[in-house]
Amino acid sequence: MPNDSPPDWVLSLPAVNAALNGLATVLLVAGYVLVKQGKVTAHRNAMLSCFGVSVLFLASYLTYHFARHHYTGSGSQPFEGSWSLKLVYFPILITHVILAAAVPFLAVVTIYRGLRGNVEGHRRIARWTFPIWLYVSVTGVVIYFMLYHLGGGYG
Repeated sequence: MPNDSPPDWVLSLPAVNAALNGLATVLLVAGYVLVKQGKVTAHRNAMLSCFGVSVLFLASYLTYHFARHHYTGSGSQPFEGSWSLKLVYFPILITHVILAAAVPFLAVVTIYRGLRGNVEGHRRIARWTFPIWLYVSVTGVVIYFMLYHLGGGYG
């Protein structure tokens, strides 16, 4: 039965998730710079690392929401910031969620094409995947700070 007091390990997961999003951002940018420099192997390693970090993020994110629901009866933290902050927060959150749903599919197809040596197909989809994945990673960190540090949430 929910008791409104999640344990510390649950409360620490939003910060872990933000850190994983931040690391994914760094790896995405590094991968982009490396491919522009012609360092294909380093690019591949950075992007595969980014994908691995993103998988860890997803596991941690789902664990947080299931655990939070278990302990509180609600899987999400309400945004308790001012109306002016809400006018900024919710458009970021909505676009983040919509685009985040596409990232796993785009990333898998992009990686698959790259690993199979389909350079042109890889480039074609990477032109879409990269900015969307980057936006989702950056806004994930922004949402964390807005929700847990500006919006009065715990964590």
